[in-house]
Amino acid sequence: MSIAATNLSWSVGRKPILRDVSLSVAPGTILGLLGPNGSGKSSLLRLLAGLRRPDQGQVTLDGCDIARMRRRDLARRMALVQQHAATEMNVTVQDVVMLGRTPHRAPLAGCSVADRAAVDRALAQVDMDAFRRASWQSLSGGERQRVQIARALAQEPHELFLDEPTNHLDIQHQLGLMRLVSTLGLTSIVALHDLNHAAMFCDRLLVLEQGRVVADGAPGQVLTPSLLASVFRVDCDFHETPDGRRHILFR
Repeated sequence: MSIAATNLSWSVGRKPILRDVSLSVAPGTILGLLGPNGSGKSSLLRLLAGLRRPDQGQVTLDGCDIARMRRRDLARRMALVQQHAATEMNVTVQDVVMLGRTPHRAPLAGCSVADRAAVDRALAQVDMDAFRRASWQSLSGGERQRVQIARALAQEPHELFLDEPTNHLDIQHQLGLMRLVSTLGLTSIVALHDLNHAAMFCDRLLVLEQGRVVADGAPGQVLTPSLLASVFRVDCDFHETPDGRRHILFR
């Protein structure tokens, strides 16, 4: 397995956020994390990325406990794009994306040819090359989101974690981003609210409710009328597409 978690629990004060969560993701798989607001999706991503330590349980990367790995080694393997990114510094888009190269550079080293090539590729992948010299402060929310994804891609990770990556994006860029993720060949774990995006682009889905796993499997097995009614409190019908995927029609 590329990344796995065993019996993860994590609390804030006395409030449990995640309870006994286990998962394993094969290399190259796109796992979608679903659940209502407050179900623990963002917290789980941060635990998997090593930004927080679980109260109980373990996260492993190719069988190695990430708690025993150096931060630099983790940053060379894994990239996390969080929902909100802010800075008061007057930096350009290119500067932000170049931050993704930090784990690959020696302290105080300048940018290499490989660094510049990785930044160029990442900007092109998210359709932001024309903005490379623009100020971060001048960007819209959707443009900033795409730049943060480019920064993560510039890291050249093997594992990519995305927390609501389609937030702030128009429908064209939502679909473009999810198509991009599906073609990267990376092990990707993506927290999503859009159930149709999850059905279209994810190989597996894991559903959280109040910090617990309530479903785990292929989209066609997980996205059932009974689960959507019990977890998301919605009624729906399904339309089967010619390629065998399900499209959810909400009533």
